[in-house]
Amino acid sequence: MKKWNLIIDIEKCEDCNNCFLSCKDEHVDNAFQGYSAPQVKHGHRWVNIMRKERGQFPQIDVAYMPVFCMHCDNAPCIKAAKDGAVYKRDDGIVIIDPVKAQGQKHLVDACPYGAIWWNEEHSLPQKCTLCAHLLDQGWKEPRCVQACPTGALHIVRAEDGEMQEIVKSETLEILHPEYHTKPRVFYKNLYRYTHYFIAGSVAVEKDGISDCAQGAVVTLIKDSEKRQAITDTFGDFKFDGLPENSGTYRVEITYEDRTMKTLEVGVDKSVSLGTVWV
Repeated sequence: MKKWNLIIDIEKCEDCNNCFLSCKDEHVDNAFQGYSAPQVKHGHRWVNIMRKERGQFPQIDVAYMPVFCMHCDNAPCIKAAKDGAVYKRDDGIVIIDPVKAQGQKHLVDACPYGAIWWNEEHSLPQKCTLCAHLLDQGWKEPRCVQACPTGALHIVRAEDGEMQEIVKSETLEILHPEYHTKPRVFYKNLYRYTHYFIAGSVAVEKDGISDCAQGAVVTLIKDSEKRQAITDTFGDFKFDGLPENSGTYRVEITYEDRTMKTLEVGVDKSVSLGTVWV
């Protein structure tokens, strides 16, 4: 059977919050029988946009990572729920029953992603339903996807085998695979949030004039692995996707007939080397 899957491209998210606002517009003060009770106006973030700044001046970037209910195939909330209060539909969507789940506040802590929120007024745990009530009416996408202006959110309805081919071809990842929850929310360019970079600018002085060293060859070396970059018009280079606490790297910079410049760089966070003169 075809199942719903959500793809989030961190590279395209600009923190406009249209997804968050469209969720509020759809669910605040609105009850959908069998799907959800009204969402509270303040406090709940069924679409929770996380933010991370990397690097140091002048080479800094910021990534935004929307976090939803992951609609896990191995959902901890389903296991923790009493009386079948949380269940997975045949199409992959996980629903918290707005009647059976009343009073089950422990479900908030059952989600390792922090995607379940407590509604004090209704004494009810709540989360993203992927707008299942709209999809069941024939909508092609939930409100958040419809409202995204950059294409950062994309919904796919596919057989499991077909979805795995998409995951492979688009290099998609899941958030916190160590949780073993088998989520149906996939991320593209997740490294922008979870990994680190080494960046810098190469400059040169010729005949008393300082200039950007365009075309310098920069090699990143760790053990037997090598990556190479060519500096752009501004002399800039960047090696991204480096794992956290991955140790010390050697950076070798060669430019025309100048002597090779070598730097040792430890990566426990993203590092901006500033201007490197050759």
